[in-house]
Amino acid sequence: MIYNKKEFYGGFALLIVFFIVLFMMFQPIYHGHNAMQYLDNLYNSISKGSVDYSSQVRMETDKYNNTNVDLKLTYGDEIVAAQSADLFLKAGAQVSVEGKVLHVTGSMGTILGASLDDTQAMYHNDGDSITAKYGMEPRRALYNWWTSFKLMSKALGNQKQFEAAKVVDTVQTKAVEASYNYYGVEAKHISEEIGLVSFSLIFYVLYTLWYGFAILFLFEGWGLKLSH
Repeated sequence: MIYNKKEFYGGFALLIVFFIVLFMMFQPIYHGHNAMQYLDNLYNSISKGSVDYSSQVRMETDKYNNTNVDLKLTYGDEIVAAQSADLFLKAGAQVSVEGKVLHVTGSMGTILGASLDDTQAMYHNDGDSITAKYGMEPRRALYNWWTSFKLMSKALGNQKQFEAAKVVDTVQTKAVEASYNYYGVEAKHISEEIGLVSFSLIFYVLYTLWYGFAILFLFEGWGLKLSH
């Protein structure tokens, strides 16, 4: 039996409208995407716009242009080792390949700088230039840089060159990882979409409250109450 018909049917009406709006939000009416996909792409774009650290990182790597390294890097398989050897060669290093092991010598700053050139191209979604340069899928090239830098950091640490290892880690995480993860996403700054971002956040809060009050009115109208 309904305790308060006005409150019950008011809550019921709010709940019906809530689900109608929810249904519309999952329709592909925003440039072929539903509202969730559209906003996800928007926030990914804004996020990408805040992670371009290439210039900052390059200032750190330039200090090592006159620092030569002599490293042996052991990869998980021979294919990745061979592909990575090509990266180092095109970066101006000297490389010898023995199965899964690369012996790399050359300027650390030059090697890191070459990788930053690649990450910058990928940040701007220019995968074609990476494919033309190495003859492989763009993300594969960056994955090989990531793997190589992980091995380089370990090798430098074993040589007690901890500051150099830290710089390699910085390039790996701030440049290579970011460009790999955001490849294909259009970079935007929040100032470009401040109106839509503000609307989406305000709508999220109001829409959540809308559902809460709908449930509250529905159950109170039904006669259910919380008590101690």
